[in-house]
Amino acid sequence: MGAACLSPEGVFFPGKVARVEVLAEGTSVLVSSACSPRACPDCGISSRRVHSRYGRQLDDRPIAGRPVLVRLIVRRFFCDSPTCLRRTFVEQIDGVTEPYQRASSGLRNWLRAVAAELGGRPGARLCRQLSVPAGRMRLLRHLHAPSVPERAPRVLGVDEFAFRRGCRYGTILVDVEVHQVIDVLPDRTSETLAAWLREHTGAQIVCRDRASAYTRAIKEAAPNATEVADRWHLLRNLSLAVEQVCHQHRVCLRKYAEHQQHSQAVQPTLDLLPATLIVDRVRRCHEEINHMVGIGYPISEIARRLGIDRKTVRRYRDTDLDVLLASARDRRSVPLDQFKPYLQAAFAAGRTNATDLYQQILKQGFQGGYSTLSRYVRTLRDGTAVPAPASIPSPRTISGWIMRPRDTLSPRQAAGLEQARLACADITQAGNLARAFTDLVRHRRGHLLGEWIRQAERCDLPSIRSFASFLRQDFDAVTAGLTLSYSSGVVEGHVCRVKLLKRSMYGRASFALLRTRILTRP
Repeated sequence: MGAACLSPEGVFFPGKVARVEVLAEGTSVLVSSACSPRACPDCGISSRRVHSRYGRQLDDRPIAGRPVLVRLIVRRFFCDSPTCLRRTFVEQIDGVTEPYQRASSGLRNWLRAVAAELGGRPGARLCRQLSVPAGRMRLLRHLHAPSVPERAPRVLGVDEFAFRRGCRYGTILVDVEVHQVIDVLPDRTSETLAAWLREHTGAQIVCRDRASAYTRAIKEAAPNATEVADRWHLLRNLSLAVEQVCHQHRVCLRKYAEHQQHSQAVQPTLDLLPATLIVDRVRRCHEEINHMVGIGYPISEIARRLGIDRKTVRRYRDTDLDVLLASARDRRSVPLDQFKPYLQAAFAAGRTNATDLYQQILKQGFQGGYSTLSRYVRTLRDGTAVPAPASIPSPRTISGWIMRPRDTLSPRQAAGLEQARLACADITQAGNLARAFTDLVRHRRGHLLGEWIRQAERCDLPSIRSFASFLRQDFDAVTAGLTLSYSSGVVEGHVCRVKLLKRSMYGRASFALLRTRILTRP
């Protein structure tokens, strides 16, 4: 195979190809430099006097699926400058060789890109398929984290990401204007972020979520920066508040749905519910907690004595017994609820065998156990069966309808939302406040935020009042978020990329390597 067939000039590098050998293990190319003068790397003065020659071997990019080994003859020159401390130097070919490297610059760029995209082991598997000589450690040695700018960007995005969810978190810093990650911090404490902001001044706008640690750090280290609260997190917090309102008024929704069905059956009161373990436990726990609250025990002491969570104590303290019993009734046989009308009709028609009924509803999609059905059939025989509850949308479904624009709802969804509003005045009030706030967000009407907060604080909904109180505590940042065009959307996109990198390598590798891969721009 001749040198003219490969056309090495302009393909490998400027040089003179002496011999090309196609071997079983790949292709070997013998090349010598063709440029006469070379400049000293210290003084920059060109020299033509050759001291000696020696050979170098460089791995290069494969050709036609075959690995390439370049045997390069390089020259060592004399440096004739009397003021230079260097007496001889070795020529380096621009764009091809670097001191102490055993791979060409083109191959090094390949390896760096593979390591940045895939990491060690996956990159090594790809290199084997491409006939590139590289193992996982060789790939990782080509990764070097870029230097962090001395000054922070004008618009800085700050957000957290989890090394291990619920245990350890880190912080990612993003230049929002150019969509690039500039640094990664090993934790999410206010001290770490404040120290970084002191070392890298210049941030004029900081986009963040509602994390209090970041707020303290910004106010301490960059007090003149404008904080911008993320709009998505604001809408998410409001959606959770609306969902809590819908959850607290499930009884209203159910009563309205049952009334709309024009059911002729007399509904048993909650006090006449058949005795079950869940119902008895709810009654007993409600009585004990309220008795201890009346005596004056704090929530922590009640939780310790009863062996339950403090949030459970608060729920039993702040929720009426009929709501808790309704929730207990709903939990007893949820998988069976949709089959109760069929079972009641079959039982009334004389088909009272529990085994036969169980086989019939299994064919219709029932996934519960036989004991669940047998207990319900027993209540049918005793005449104490609770009628099948009316179908009502879940609190999350209703809050989703409220938070979405009206023109995006289907006719069926719009009708369901209207039924929920008619069923409960509190849901109607929460929906009106939520739609007013989403209008402020979508149309950047931050100047109306104060009036909305005052209206929300006057309502009778605790979750909405709590959300309004949060907005008042962070009033300036929320106003900026509802006024300026900047947001944390760019940062959230990089957080998703960090999750992918973390799951592919973190735990086997160190934080330093994870930070390098995050900062390396493919």
